[in-house]
Amino acid sequence: MLVREAMTSPVVTIPRSATVRQAIRILHEHCVTALPVVDGSGRLAGIVSEMDLLRGVFEHDPRAFVRPVATPASPSPRLVEEVMTRDVETVRPNTDVAVLAETMMKTRIKSVPVMDGPAIVGIVSRRDLIAILARGDARIRDDVLAAIAEYGAGGACWDVSVRDGAVELRGRADESAQRIADVLARTVPGVTHVSIHG
Repeated sequence: MLVREAMTSPVVTIPRSATVRQAIRILHEHCVTALPVVDGSGRLAGIVSEMDLLRGVFEHDPRAFVRPVATPASPSPRLVEEVMTRDVETVRPNTDVAVLAETMMKTRIKSVPVMDGPAIVGIVSRRDLIAILARGDARIRDDVLAAIAEYGAGGACWDVSVRDGAVELRGRADESAQRIADVLARTVPGVTHVSIHG
């Protein structure tokens, strides 16, 4: 499966000159966990996450403490460009989702902008990957059968079963038809493994 099939598009962005409060409202309104930050020409300048925006916004409530709590001398950051991450991990639309998932797990990054040249064409979050894996086996089976029927696999007739995202293809087919069926099944969202039996 490719990133372009998993990404959320169009992507909601925010200008670097926006305030932290504006960014918080946009995150909340769109139910997203991160926003790509763009400069005046619309190019990617950074990314801002929920954690970035929460830093320093809440004052301590004196009711929660026996003694008075010292408040920081400097005011909390007010603009997105003050709290955003500038070094952004990005991917291309044709990147394999498995490669992206590994990168996200290694780096603990929760959202990755998708770039086509200088243009931001989408974003992939952990939530997007979970949504793919949450697809039911019956729907995955229907999609595998539809993909094989649409693109063909050497005229072979396939019996398809799916259990927890693992696809099992059964049918009499030559090696070329088996390869085609395998590739087609792997392109279906939610498929975690494909096995072929003659």
